[in-house]
Amino acid sequence: MKLSCVLFDLDGTLVDTAPDLIACLNYGLTQHGFPAVSPDDVKPHVSFGAVAMINASLEKSVAEEKRAAILTMMLIEYENNIARHSVFFDGILDVLDFIEANNLSWGIVTNKRERFALPLILALNLQSRAACVICGDTTPNPKPHPAPLFAACEKIGVSVDECVYIGDAAHDILAGKSAKMLTLAATYGYINTNENPENWGANALIHSPKHLLYWLENAL
Repeated sequence: MKLSCVLFDLDGTLVDTAPDLIACLNYGLTQHGFPAVSPDDVKPHVSFGAVAMINASLEKSVAEEKRAAILTMMLIEYENNIARHSVFFDGILDVLDFIEANNLSWGIVTNKRERFALPLILALNLQSRAACVICGDTTPNPKPHPAPLFAACEKIGVSVDECVYIGDAAHDILAGKSAKMLTLAATYGYINTNENPENWGANALIHSPKHLLYWLENAL
């Protein structure tokens, strides 16, 4: 293939946002009288969004109204603390430097809503580097629908067969495959121990950003 563009999922692939998300979740929980949860217990649910994180932290008997109140408080807290502890995964900046040095484009396709994703991108000083940022509410259908990936290609001006998409969740790989795009599963991300990324159908498993750099070097 002619590789022209690398597209990244955001949480759990490009940036380790779990520390901030879990801190804000625990703020919402404790403010409503529930115990804080262990990061290890809730981290595998980060890629599925705040609602999934809350559901994983509460007993099924907790009322929907209480869950909604916790969600509102968690999201307000997160919006006000968008990048206090979030950092790039070790080696990701080397990957971005390599992509740019080889005149490739790169972009972000995330299910995170614009309300949170765009300020995070700004806080990480990526706004002038990413060729596109497609969020969960940028298109009518988020991943696993392929629409966000098609939107990214249109924004950047590349065809899907010139792109590779890397993400840490099954819905990332399904979206990429539905778009007929090469896909990479980031096994270093927020993956539950009962999940099997090797069964997602990705073209390759990527175990670290350094491994991704090696894959890209061999692809060019």
